[in-house]
Amino acid sequence: MENNQFVGKVLYSFDELPSTNDWASELIAKSAPPEGTVVKSAVQTAGRGQFGSTWQSAAGQNLLFSVVLYPVWLRISEQFELSMAVALALFDTAKRHVPNADWRIKWPNDLYVADQKAAGILIQNSITGQHIQSSIVGIGLNVNQLEFDASLPNPASMASVTGNLFHLDSVFSDLCAAIELRYLQLQSVDRKNIKTQYESALYQKDKVSRFEALGNSALFNGIIRGVGPEGRLRVETSEGLRDFDLKEVRLVISA
Repeated sequence: MENNQFVGKVLYSFDELPSTNDWASELIAKSAPPEGTVVKSAVQTAGRGQFGSTWQSAAGQNLLFSVVLYPVWLRISEQFELSMAVALALFDTAKRHVPNADWRIKWPNDLYVADQKAAGILIQNSITGQHIQSSIVGIGLNVNQLEFDASLPNPASMASVTGNLFHLDSVFSDLCAAIELRYLQLQSVDRKNIKTQYESALYQKDKVSRFEALGNSALFNGIIRGVGPEGRLRVETSEGLRDFDLKEVRLVISA
């Protein structure tokens, strides 16, 4: 990470933590860590995913870390742009190390290979007024794990895709560099292309897919066309184009 301007320049590394996001949150509450500060752990005993789900990971086999960022120029309504940028950084890194696999971003920000989940992101934003004050970007990337808990529906790792083990420090360094690059893009005149690139990488885009309406568990068919305002999933249904938020719809993954 010697070529990075800020992501990973300050690194707190642990053998074990309950949650890197929680530790980073406590750090921000007590001090003013530099932007790009990374909190990394070989294992998390209370790792979290979206909607309070747990993130399970074998000790020392995967990447588990959080990055402290201060995207103060982003309005609350624009916070999904940060999510897209980080998802693209994961996508970029996976493509670099395993270029021949079918990597995709499953809305909103999971990294998929074929129909299996290889990484997840949990972003916690602190808001002041109409803008983001700070963001803690938590990342779990399955790298070398080959055996997974039977309760996980569709897990994968870089190693399970290729049959090869990877140097964790090398993948970590590349991912930090990719996060920094995408974050800088988010601040540049090239910002508008993040959405275009994100949509081009979307899992199941332009294909007939099965969805579950979370309000009543009804199933329906639709075609993902991209994302609408504030990151809502844009789906073409029998009733026309509709935008759904995370609490409204779930993409059903075939076993």
